[in-house]
Amino acid sequence: MSAARSDLVGDEALPEWLQPLAEAGRRIDSPRFLSPSMAEAPDDARPAAVLVLFGESDAGPDLLLTERAHSLRSHAGQIAFPGGATDPGDDGPVATALREAEEEVGVVPEGVDVFATLPRLWLPPSNFAVTPVLGWWREPSPVRVVDPVEVASVFRSPVSELTDPANRFMVSHPSGWRGPGFTVHEGLTLWGFTAGIVARLFSAVGWERPWDRTRVVPYPGAARDPLVEEIETDASRSSGHEHRG
Repeated sequence: MSAARSDLVGDEALPEWLQPLAEAGRRIDSPRFLSPSMAEAPDDARPAAVLVLFGESDAGPDLLLTERAHSLRSHAGQIAFPGGATDPGDDGPVATALREAEEEVGVVPEGVDVFATLPRLWLPPSNFAVTPVLGWWREPSPVRVVDPVEVASVFRSPVSELTDPANRFMVSHPSGWRGPGFTVHEGLTLWGFTAGIVARLFSAVGWERPWDRTRVVPYPGAARDPLVEEIETDASRSSGHEHRG
């Protein structure tokens, strides 16, 4: 499932530095952009979406990230994009991503221009198919923790810091999995599906700088990927008819 073409803005609506990312997003047509072994989502997968929101501040281009709430289901310091499971009233992944970003951290949807949607990423065994929605924060709104059940903090991570070789490394998991990692806001570790999306996008547009791929750190204490936890927690709350303020 993807956004209708009429939902997407053209390159002329974007700052020059972001246009290569829009072009790359339109070229990506398979979930294997994230991993060569990534399988296509089955037809019965449950839809979800995340908002990959790029903005610009005094520090230059940046990316909106959230720290997941500290709970029994999620260890402290887990980083993900705002997002969640699709509600019955959502008109596709763009609507889901924008609604979730507003409910979680107060992003005003009217200030966001969506310029691409990526192929659905399948998250077994929960059977969610997550669509990354790429947006330009044309009119930034103040962000804050709106839903403390799901979010502990929200921050804008400068692209210059995300591409700094000193902040790049590989993360190893006891299962044998290895993937890209980043040091972000106040020393937190970005890893898992979210880090993979960031790394692949930056590589696709030539933003990646040479970094030490032999530098390997253990996964940061969480038993499960933070994006997976985010989607499942949101879906569990929705099925339980919980309402957010």
